[in-house]
Amino acid sequence: MRAVWRASRAAVKRRRLQTFVLALVVMISTVTVVVTLGLLAAVSGPFDRVYAAAKGAHVVAEFDRSKVTDAQLAQAAKDPAVAAVAGPFPQLVFHQSVAVGARPINVPGIMTVVGRADPHGPVDDLTLSTGRWPSAPGEIVLRQPGFFKAVPLPIDLVTPGEPTLRIVGFANSAGQSADAWVTPDEARALGATSTQMQYRFHSAGTDADLKTGLAAATKGLPADALTGSHDYLALKAKLASGPSAYLPFLTVFGILGLIVSVLIVGNVVSGAVVSGFRHIGILKAMGFTPDQVTVVYLLIVTLPAAVGCVLGTVFGAALGTWLVNQVFYGIQGAELIDGAAGVPATVYPAVLIGMPAVVVLAALMPAFRARRLPAAVAISAGSAQRAGRGLAVQRRLGGSRLPRAISLGLGWPFARPARTLLTLSAVVAGVTTVTLAIGMAGSTFRFGELHRRTDQVYFTTGSGSPADPAPTHTDAQIDALIRAQPGVLRVAADASVETRIAGSTATIWAGVIRGDYGAIQAPLVQGRWATAPGEVTVDSEYRHQFGLTVGQTIRMLDASGAEVPEKIVGEGPGWHIATPDWQSFIGLNPQGRAATFYVTLAKGADPAAVIAAIGGQDPGLHGAVDGESKTSEKTFLSIITTLTIMLSIVASLGVLNTVVLNTRERRRDLGTLKAIGMTPGQVIAMVVTAMTALGTLGGLIGVPLGILAHRIVIPLTMHGIQEETPDSMLDVWNWAGLVLLTLSGAVIAATGAYLPSIRASRAPVAEVLRTE
Repeated sequence: MRAVWRASRAAVKRRRLQTFVLALVVMISTVTVVVTLGLLAAVSGPFDRVYAAAKGAHVVAEFDRSKVTDAQLAQAAKDPAVAAVAGPFPQLVFHQSVAVGARPINVPGIMTVVGRADPHGPVDDLTLSTGRWPSAPGEIVLRQPGFFKAVPLPIDLVTPGEPTLRIVGFANSAGQSADAWVTPDEARALGATSTQMQYRFHSAGTDADLKTGLAAATKGLPADALTGSHDYLALKAKLASGPSAYLPFLTVFGILGLIVSVLIVGNVVSGAVVSGFRHIGILKAMGFTPDQVTVVYLLIVTLPAAVGCVLGTVFGAALGTWLVNQVFYGIQGAELIDGAAGVPATVYPAVLIGMPAVVVLAALMPAFRARRLPAAVAISAGSAQRAGRGLAVQRRLGGSRLPRAISLGLGWPFARPARTLLTLSAVVAGVTTVTLAIGMAGSTFRFGELHRRTDQVYFTTGSGSPADPAPTHTDAQIDALIRAQPGVLRVAADASVETRIAGSTATIWAGVIRGDYGAIQAPLVQGRWATAPGEVTVDSEYRHQFGLTVGQTIRMLDASGAEVPEKIVGEGPGWHIATPDWQSFIGLNPQGRAATFYVTLAKGADPAAVIAAIGGQDPGLHGAVDGESKTSEKTFLSIITTLTIMLSIVASLGVLNTVVLNTRERRRDLGTLKAIGMTPGQVIAMVVTAMTALGTLGGLIGVPLGILAHRIVIPLTMHGIQEETPDSMLDVWNWAGLVLLTLSGAVIAATGAYLPSIRASRAPVAEVLRTE
């Protein structure tokens, strides 16, 4: 066995290029696999573990206290389908702007407050991050993670129209069952009008399970007692939308990386066997058995593959952990899994065993070929120069008017059909990757255009502080002032408010809109923009998350706490819900007026001039030019670009390896051609032509495959973030771009062929012919 090891190690050192190519290919593929598996695990694994540990509610239901008693609710919850229950808890809502002390610091303008005697219980076991649980009248705990941990306690909570409450702690709720908690007596004293129940069911894996469980838990209650509910699957889907946005294209890139790895490994090993005929014969003549020869050639591949796999696992672990945490950033409920998300430890042994196993499987066929070769045949095959199966093709091409270097180059791929097919497949995978990446980038830009304002200028209003004065004009005066500027076509305004849908404790961001809002915004996925009170437009992600439909009527809480019926008339990008009903909802905004004005300018109008003119007339208006891409889009594009470059390099290295093998096998032909007058430039042209033709064919095959992959990946990505796919995100191609993409195969192949062609052109004729 020592002799086998020494022979394998010597071969690895001697074949430095093959060793480098294999290690790099396996490393890049391993990185992609580790990241993809890490994201797959992050979609549900951390959430399920943390939610189960916190006994998170599967369903949080709200009941009308005037129509059902606590005793009736408790009795109905004894149904066998209910695994655990918490409640009844008295519940109320603070409907107006809320401030902490004298300054607002991100406390919702509408708060669901629940009366609960203890943070612990069989369902929704709360975690106090700071302070203590309320134990006396006038005390309250807020559900606010993050920077609130640094706020010194106690501190007063001031609510217009309500008594001042003292904040004595901050808590986290796995199921986000409320925004704040007081004692049950305090909730009733504050005027609780509803009752909250929290359920965990034995079967809760699907929407159907939850509906069945809720029906069982409310069986026998008055039909109109249940005013609304929300379940944990909506929160889980919201969290999963981060990783799910990356999974489809990462999975495709991972598959392409594995395919390229297998193809190049097979090509390298097959080439090693063919170019090493003499080496195989010598090994057998020295007494190596067929099994030992097989092991030698497997080790030649496995050793660099193992190194590449280890390096790829290390890099993949770092990149995967960063990406898993990055995709959860800014998503509601992400604090729930803070520190729990990452690449699972089980991924590493699976990859460290699986990737070398894939390499070994790819190498088995050519290694067995080396095993079967008799020593005498191997030695004679290694010393004899074969004419090659491309001779007939080259003769036919030689009769054409093509330059001799070109005609000879075009015939090269036919000499080794199997190797040519493997190389072609690697080029096809590279072109498919480039095509998919460019399509993904185009769709990402289109997505950004749909979710950003399509106008050119916007104005924000000052907060009213001495350093940031409020506008001196009213909203109507500002609208007229902007419309009077030269080049202004349309003006719209909105203000953000926080409210909720009746029956749900989840806070939603609503945009109160007016003016030319529908004309300024991007086209909707379906329906139309709301134009009158009683109508709303919903965001696609929000519609999917809560199972809403266009045409459905929902009930939103307005500034007075009343439930206002609103019909959904359209779906598209923007606020969770957009409403033109200023009278009902603007009171939820602390300033009670428009916060942003959006302006569409005529072609050729100067945005800077409009901004300067408006700012000069009202210092409370701050203008800016719109259109900056979001951080998430930049992250998305950077990952796509990085993976594309890596896989393109790998495909080029596969071509480079093929050219090295071809020039090594045909060194006698090259020496003879140079001896009869072929110049180094013609040698380069011949070698590059052979691979460029192969690359062009790869482009013709790879571009349609890349477009097909794009058509599959984009809808999957949009589905993962719970949004519809507009046609504009798929129609990102034009004929000029497709022609250039087709030529990308030739570029990949020519890049891989250029360096070894220079090396072949510089080989001394006498040395080449003498070694033969």
